[in-house]
Amino acid sequence: MTVVKEESGRDGADDDGGMPGGDDGYVPSARRLDRERYKRARSRRATGIAALSTLVTAVVLYVVVVNAPGWPRTKETFFSAEYAREALPKVLEGLWLNVRLLLVCGAAVLVLGMLIAVARTLRGPVFFPVRALAAAYTDFFRGLPLIINLMIVVLGVPALRLQGVTVDPVLLGGTALTLTYSAYVAEVFRAGIESVHPSQRAAARSLGLTNRQALRHVVLPQAVRRQVPPLLNDLVSLQKDTGLVSIGGAIDAVRAADIIVGRSLNYTPYIVSGLVFVALTIPMTRLTDWVTARTDRRRAQGGTI
Repeated sequence: MTVVKEESGRDGADDDGGMPGGDDGYVPSARRLDRERYKRARSRRATGIAALSTLVTAVVLYVVVVNAPGWPRTKETFFSAEYAREALPKVLEGLWLNVRLLLVCGAAVLVLGMLIAVARTLRGPVFFPVRALAAAYTDFFRGLPLIINLMIVVLGVPALRLQGVTVDPVLLGGTALTLTYSAYVAEVFRAGIESVHPSQRAAARSLGLTNRQALRHVVLPQAVRRQVPPLLNDLVSLQKDTGLVSIGGAIDAVRAADIIVGRSLNYTPYIVSGLVFVALTIPMTRLTDWVTARTDRRRAQGGTI
């Protein structure tokens, strides 16, 4: 703003009666106009280069793929328009199950992950058993492959024949997803809690807040804001991994495609299912990038995160 006012005072003095900074009489200086023209030209050049390089890359990939010896057979097996039209309605119907799993498991993961993170950061020797159990939980489920966890829960729990315990593969698969992802999210929350400077907690205690109040009103709000980008990344991964519940027989997007593939021996439904998941994931990915960029800008400007 200072530069604009100075230029307005120099270049627009004749138009506004000598009043520097007048809005009606502002005339940009020649240097400013040259600078703006240069920026526009550079932006157009960068856009043109990016578009050209993208086009060249796409053409090269297309030529390489379509001229491959096995392309006709691959096209028939993986990119059949007939089987794509057949699979799309069934895949979209199954996708609704994946979306519901994402919403329910995502909420459960955030709550359980926060509780585990708080348990790991409790102070005092009396809370050592709680900290030890929370640490053992995160270590175990972060080390256990998700596919094995799903098989144990989805296939092992019904084999126990426990009275009153569900055998629904959707509920059991959602439980396995929640167990695994809550361990990852707990570490994200714990990193956020420990990144808050101890002086914040000390200042809250000096104002008369208890440890619980300081954690709730001072530490956790800052920790959660700082960890939004990695939390969104975990939710993106959870969104894709909801397709793994199909191993228990749940009819989701992946299982719907698998049924058609088993009947037709054509793999186009897998491509359709994959593209649907990609289309569902891209908006969350772009949101994560936007939040990350905004957080970085605020940190660089010295503002609150």
